[in-house]
Amino acid sequence: QMRKEYDKRRLYIVKRLNEIGLKTRMPKGAFYAFANIKHLNMKSFDFASQLLKKANVAIVPGTEFGKYGEGYVRFSYATDIKKIKIGLDRIENFLKTLK
Repeated sequence: QMRKEYDKRRLYIVKRLNEIGLKTRMPKGAFYAFANIKHLNMKSFDFASQLLKKANVAIVPGTEFGKYGEGYVRFSYATDIKKIKIGLDRIENFLKTLK
């Protein structure tokens, strides 16, 4: 039952991240999705910091996983789907302020 629930969350977060402009490939394991933010011309740490301050959403900068992580951020989907939806709504609104 939990496997189905995690798959539902995985499919949802990847679809929604792509819809709001953060190119994300389908993860094949764990509970994390990596989104590409290179087109925003921001460092991953700066993006994550601003998202936390302005939208109250915590993510992990890609640089935490090594130098090749720059330009990416990591999202966890190991939480309730309702919280994921709220977080993604906040991220979408945050992205609108960057344009």
